[in-house]
Amino acid sequence: MTATLADDTILSTHFGVDPQFISNTITPDNAGDAGDRMILMPQVINPEITDNDIKSLCKQISLNKNVVIIVPSEYRSKHWDDVVDLQLNANNIEAGIERLNREHVGLTVLINRYDGIDLPHNACRLLVLDGIPNTRRLIDKVKQGYLLSSGLHAARYIQTIEQGMGRGVRSNNDYCVVLLTGKELTSMLYVDNAKKHFSPATLKQVEMSESISEQIQGKPISELLSVMDYCFNQQTDWITFTRGNLSSLQYEKTESTNPLTLSILSAYNATNRGNISSAIDVLDTAVKCCKEKKSEGYMKQILSEYVNIQDKIESQKILHAANSLNARLLKPIDGMQYQRINEITHEQAICCSNYLQSTFIIANKAIIGVDCILDNLRFIPDSYQKFELSINTLANILGFRGQRPEEDYGKGPDNLWALGNNQYLVIECKNEATADKITKYYCNQLSGSTLWFNEQYDSNHNYTPIIVHPSVIFEYAASPAQDVRIMNEECLNKLRKNVHDFIRSIVTTNQMKDVAAIREKLTAYKLRGIDIVSNYTVSFKR
Repeated sequence: MTATLADDTILSTHFGVDPQFISNTITPDNAGDAGDRMILMPQVINPEITDNDIKSLCKQISLNKNVVIIVPSEYRSKHWDDVVDLQLNANNIEAGIERLNREHVGLTVLINRYDGIDLPHNACRLLVLDGIPNTRRLIDKVKQGYLLSSGLHAARYIQTIEQGMGRGVRSNNDYCVVLLTGKELTSMLYVDNAKKHFSPATLKQVEMSESISEQIQGKPISELLSVMDYCFNQQTDWITFTRGNLSSLQYEKTESTNPLTLSILSAYNATNRGNISSAIDVLDTAVKCCKEKKSEGYMKQILSEYVNIQDKIESQKILHAANSLNARLLKPIDGMQYQRINEITHEQAICCSNYLQSTFIIANKAIIGVDCILDNLRFIPDSYQKFELSINTLANILGFRGQRPEEDYGKGPDNLWALGNNQYLVIECKNEATADKITKYYCNQLSGSTLWFNEQYDSNHNYTPIIVHPSVIFEYAASPAQDVRIMNEECLNKLRKNVHDFIRSIVTTNQMKDVAAIREKLTAYKLRGIDIVSNYTVSFKR
């Protein structure tokens, strides 16, 4: 039994249940027996609320109640070091959970543990999920890379998040406030509408909490405590409101499975029976049913693996087609033919407006989405994939064209920006670097990327080579070209701040469609093509 099985496919893939029987799973008549959870997202209520604001509020509450923070990694746990009373990991988790169930501890940080623990009643009255859960298994990390930003990717995360939210409420007479924090987490829920993957009861609790928190929309975090007190104090109006809504929520007797995953399982089983042709037919049908490009590309890659058993040449053709839909997949043996980045055909302000309108259907959620992108632009370990993806997305946000040649074609710079008027930025991202000097190896990488650019683009296309690195000093053995520029931490933070202020300015004044206003503010915040190099990079030193 489980309360968080939003996708029933696991019953087939892990337990061997015939898919035709999944629609007959036993479910409650209604959600009236669910515990009381108030699920709040402070940085959605007010995008100006910072991580430090949330930390201070949690510490304040922990003086009287047990507060548990679930973080995705040891690195993120350091953010809480100055306020934590107890930190739990694999070595001390059992003793720590026992202590929480027995006494008032204060503020506890739990590292990357979203299931398998119980924190009922006073063991946890405030539960905080701080950021996107980390993937543990290597195979899951590979799949995450293939499906990043796709619907399948979001659904897998949502189930982990929902499992985490369930740690603080273990019975129908229990209650707990849940905070979902971190710009990447809240952006995924709202910008990509991943909320739809929650189970019906959790989604209803999110919607009820949103309706209550509307009274403090845009207000400072100090106002959040008054809303949380509805749940903490189990006020009659709040209990009546939540119980009434949940008791009237009927669970639908419908099948909740992922047809793509079931197709992969069916193909695997057919192959085990020696029927490869049947496996190929199943996967070919699944490919045609895909509704988004990344998932279609992923399914074509799997199809190519099965076709390879019978026809290696056709398999490579399918893999080529898969990469045209999803560049993060395995590359064909002969590589991918490079496609030049599209030159900007409209003015920057028009491109910026078009992108923002097409990406953020709800205007006031644009701040959340863009802040998520900016939050990934940091010098931290194990983050280069998110960093390079965010650099690419930032180009589109500002009305430029972005590309990731090394990721997409296996050769070239980490990022390439087309600024318009045949001006380009050739960018090597070294945001995981820790040395106090830029090494000869990094310098040679940038030199190689500039040579690649000269091979792919003629002399009419001008470029500036940029390396993103915490240092501006090259080691003695390095030989950088004179036109190399450095984006260090100070420059990066300045860029992040100006982009945030720019987006906030046009969203709060409802000017996402106003090209003239966007043009004016791109100038004011120094975000035009002619501003990037001079304002957000510096010369190197030897």
